[in-house]
Amino acid sequence: MTDNEHETGRPERRRPARVIGTPLSDTPFSGTPFSGAVASGIPDAGDVDHGLPAVPGVVPQDERKARRAERIAALCFTLAFAALVAFLVAYVRFQVGGLSATGASHVALGGTLTLALLALAAGIVIWVRQIMPKYELVQQRHPMASPEDVRAEVAATFVRGTGESGIVKRRLLRRTLLLAAAPLGLAPLVLLRDLDSSGVPAAQLHRRLGHTVWGEKTKDGRPLRLVVEGTGQPIRAADFNSPGGILSVVPQGYEHDLNVLAKATVILVKFRPEELRAGTKPNWTHDGIVAYSKICTHVGCPAALYEQTTHHILCPCHQSTFDAADGARVVFGPAARPLPQLPIGVDEQGYLIALGDFPAPVGPSYWERGDAEARARENGGHS
Repeated sequence: MTDNEHETGRPERRRPARVIGTPLSDTPFSGTPFSGAVASGIPDAGDVDHGLPAVPGVVPQDERKARRAERIAALCFTLAFAALVAFLVAYVRFQVGGLSATGASHVALGGTLTLALLALAAGIVIWVRQIMPKYELVQQRHPMASPEDVRAEVAATFVRGTGESGIVKRRLLRRTLLLAAAPLGLAPLVLLRDLDSSGVPAAQLHRRLGHTVWGEKTKDGRPLRLVVEGTGQPIRAADFNSPGGILSVVPQGYEHDLNVLAKATVILVKFRPEELRAGTKPNWTHDGIVAYSKICTHVGCPAALYEQTTHHILCPCHQSTFDAADGARVVFGPAARPLPQLPIGVDEQGYLIALGDFPAPVGPSYWERGDAEARARENGGHS
């Protein structure tokens, strides 16, 4: 304890450490919270003029350099506007239908948006660094509740800052900034087209979820062939003859259509005839080859893991397990219904073909409920 503590019996109040950035002072704080700023040379609010005359404590930028910076910033804002317009055009122009189209869309959208944001940021940085005046404002600590005169001073400071920023005086800068920001307000309206870009009724959308292209024909009226996913090679039934084998296949002619593959991807499993059980429709198989939807009926993950000894198809997302030898019925996990079976056969050349569409909607069960609701509306409210 210090001598003062011995004399008074109370601990000595220690001075708080000075906050970095505040001026050195051996005297207690007095006056208004902005007294430190005024003492540092910052002008009073009443001295403000939008013409920015010479003010003690404020170092204005060189006017010739400021005009040159203004033109550069305006060029950046104009470039940002052009890039945002290009972004909107690219969003409408580049449709996502295949791997190459998706890549082109990503490059166009990412490139134009990056250029727009960089140009906008560069213009703002040039504006602040080379046009606005330089000064240092030191504000001491003050009570949380500000007096009325301080609030008035803050309002006046805001007005002064508006004048110093050049937003009022420099019309070219202001107009090009507004021009660059205008497309940002339109972007959300364009993005809303993804909710229903075709404008079709909800009932037709439900029907689309309930059907795939496997029920369609080729241009010459032939059923669609099953081709290997990734290579696009058609499959001869005689070549797929190893029991326990599994293949991921897609419809011929749609190998790169991501919208179609999201519903139409199929897995083929080869069985011995004695291994198939009652749940599998035998007239929809060919020589022990069974085709099931690859889209899990839980939340739509690809169910492509196969255990040969148990004939189980496993979805890795939430461990839904299906018995491929028994109509892909659910034996474990959160899935509520089996994987739909695709009717298959062979053409005159021995290639595997689809004899029709899936008997039930593929994918998550809520797709099936939506399709059932659509059918109920069409039938007058009876499903």
